[in-house]
Amino acid sequence: MEDPTREIPRVIHLLTQSPPSLQRATLEKYFTPSASFTHPFCRTGSFEGSRWLIWCIYRWYKIMSPRIELEVDGVAFDEKNLTLYASIHQTFRLFLVPFFAAPVCLTTVLKLVRLPPPPPPPSSPHQASYTETASRYTALDGDQWEQPRSSEKRLYYIQSQNDLYQVNELCKFFSLLGILSGLLLLWQLVSTGLCVLGAAVFWPVSWVEENVVGGNRERGLGDAVRG
Repeated sequence: MEDPTREIPRVIHLLTQSPPSLQRATLEKYFTPSASFTHPFCRTGSFEGSRWLIWCIYRWYKIMSPRIELEVDGVAFDEKNLTLYASIHQTFRLFLVPFFAAPVCLTTVLKLVRLPPPPPPPSSPHQASYTETASRYTALDGDQWEQPRSSEKRLYYIQSQNDLYQVNELCKFFSLLGILSGLLLLWQLVSTGLCVLGAAVFWPVSWVEENVVGGNRERGLGDAVRG
């Protein structure tokens, strides 16, 4: 990628909503060969060739839910630390359970590296090259698949992908009637009430911290007792 903030929404759509050949071409273009994938339900680790495992995960993901509704709500790029954040919402449907739908939100954290673009691999009669594959499709927004503008320019590649879900979002994958999500919501409300109760009952601790200790940065409780 030359501009990760601009390009990553299309990359995400291609990985989740494209035919198998274009899905694989997307991985080979944007992910390093040793890229890792981390999800609450699976992980690959990072080693030479681990990108193939990521392709298998995305293939099974698409097999389970052939038609995925997905939107990228926002993207933020920490250029100093080469970290890309994407806020996503999607509706996941299982083809074996016609009435099941899990509308979930997640944040994807992508660690990037900057490398010169690799030379194009030799074409194989059993596998279409990237150029051949890309020529058969257009990106979902209607633009043609882009080639790097300069073979000498260092590009951004994805070294790791980490999908982060809130617990209540994960529950939606298992709760067909929303019962589990409802129980979790109830527990969260009870926990909030317990926090309020604890803050009220133990207010002297806060008073001591404010008026005697002075917070974590200034001095510890032992220093306050010693004067």
